[in-house]
Amino acid sequence: MKELSRLSLEQVDADRVLRFSLPVLRSGPVLPLKASAAAANPVAISAEDPWPWELLDDCRRVFDSEVQVVQAPREDILLLLNQVFDMASASAEQMLEDLAEEDDLVREIEEVGDLLESDDDAPVIRLVNTLISQALKDRASDIHIEPFEQRVKVRFRIDGVLHTIVHPPKGVQAALTSRIKVMAGLDIAEKRQPQDGRFRVKIAGRDVDVRVSVLPTAFGERVVMRLLDKGAQMLTLSELGMSESQLHMIRNVVRAPHGIALVTGPTGSGKSTTLYAALMEVDRANRNVMTIEDPIEYQLEGVGQMQVQPKIGVDFAAGLRSILRQDPDIIMIGEIRDLETAEIAIQASLTGHLVFATLHTNDALSSIARLQDMGVEPYLVASSLLMVQAQRLVRRLCPHCKQARSVRPDDWKMLEADAGEWQHVQQVYDAAGCEYCMHTGYLGRIAIYEMTMVSERMRDLIHEGKGLLALRQQSRREGMRSLREDGARHVAAGITTVDEVLRVAREEAVVVEA
Repeated sequence: MKELSRLSLEQVDADRVLRFSLPVLRSGPVLPLKASAAAANPVAISAEDPWPWELLDDCRRVFDSEVQVVQAPREDILLLLNQVFDMASASAEQMLEDLAEEDDLVREIEEVGDLLESDDDAPVIRLVNTLISQALKDRASDIHIEPFEQRVKVRFRIDGVLHTIVHPPKGVQAALTSRIKVMAGLDIAEKRQPQDGRFRVKIAGRDVDVRVSVLPTAFGERVVMRLLDKGAQMLTLSELGMSESQLHMIRNVVRAPHGIALVTGPTGSGKSTTLYAALMEVDRANRNVMTIEDPIEYQLEGVGQMQVQPKIGVDFAAGLRSILRQDPDIIMIGEIRDLETAEIAIQASLTGHLVFATLHTNDALSSIARLQDMGVEPYLVASSLLMVQAQRLVRRLCPHCKQARSVRPDDWKMLEADAGEWQHVQQVYDAAGCEYCMHTGYLGRIAIYEMTMVSERMRDLIHEGKGLLALRQQSRREGMRSLREDGARHVAAGITTVDEVLRVAREEAVVVEA
């Protein structure tokens, strides 16, 4: 019997797979493959006992021929089964078309308008499940359900940009909202107050956490669902798109015995991904690593992770005080929001702990001013700070449709980059659009960074209470690049466009040399 070390989607016969139900094939597991020179009707099974003899007999009966059994890893078989059935599931648009054809069911939903009063809520359940499933397939981070006077609009945030997906019938709005509120454990009778909740679903074998926010508006409740795919693979530092110097800088921080490193940027700029990647390089076997987060996005092996729970008085400050009694070596703080949390974090860094934390500021050096604005004394900031970093996510060009063009004289000027550094670059790329990228021209995202180590000279400036201008001048002398300058290397490499970098990174304040 032949044995396959790895399986790919190209080897799977989807037509034959879909003749069975997913639970039946997963019970084996059994995976029908495409015919090859070696086997006429190959069927992959795992090497584990007991073998699924009855299911193999079913395959012979359904295919009306003998089957050739090959062994393959169980994980590969289950993953590919999920992918085939996931791709075969209906889109939200098709679901609405099917729903529209079921006149009686639509009329029932529109007349009842509330799931608690509905005897048959299957169409709404299917619609919600389809929306979440399609959002995952489209790599969406958020689902927006927006009610207006005459219509309802559903939009997905894909690669940081909102795209309109479908327009459900206005009469389905109340039932759709109620179904989501039921799943999130919210009060469906309360339609005047904002509500927040969460739930977990399993789609195609992937665990997905969904955070739900419901907000009353003039034309009904507006729902935003944030999706977090728990099965997504975490990136390492080397996969984040940093330059060699940036990678060297952050790895020096990871190896530091104590101090505090700040990562800044708006919501959805990849701060948590960067911090998780940094913690993955920590010696977790010999050091006690703990985090306090809101929410816990990914489970890290060998790391104690604590969830903020304000309803019972466990905020960042209270949780951080408790963590310090757990004898930690390294602490990650999801966000510094107030003076109390900032002071505890800085004191922890001064007493032998390595602290990673995030802040919401527009650039790296503004985080120093933010700490001082909160009330932290300049000498404490100067003594504890190791590194400040800002980041944004820019969309990657779709490799199937990107279009080359000659470099224009003002390309590097707009990116605040040194034209001499990139004079060897003869062409850059623009976005076009095709079916692979939903006609946006972009597929996926990559980060751009602005980071600097806090040198002794910068510590002196912070201690002396110097402003942002003096800190920027010094950091520029020490080699710090702005977000736009860092984006220039991705433009030069054909990864993104000039317009995309300009979209996400604001213009750098003019630095006048002293």
